[in-house]
Amino acid sequence: MACTVLLTDDAARDLEELYDHIMHHDVPGKADVVLTRIEKAFSRLSAFPDRGVYPKELADLGIRVFREIFFKPYRIVYSIKDNNVYILLIVDGRRDLQALLQRRLLEP
Repeated sequence: MACTVLLTDDAARDLEELYDHIMHHDVPGKADVVLTRIEKAFSRLSAFPDRGVYPKELADLGIRVFREIFFKPYRIVYSIKDNNVYILLIVDGRRDLQALLQRRLLEP
């Protein structure tokens, strides 16, 4: 049975900011291409939610609640609960993610 993929408010904001950034700083049409490819990644997660790996920054701390897939150079961090995949973070993988992951995923 396929899982339902849901974006948190933070992830929806990440996606919107990513789209806007590409639209204003890259070739025309690139933002739409990237958005389409990210949406395809969400579809694959719906079918195979366990395919992601544990984010290294969190796995090094013994935290194995979150998974991620890569859409280079972007990282899509998610969790699985019941029959839902919650997209928590969509971020450029070239950033230092330690503080961002801690702030976004571990702090209440």
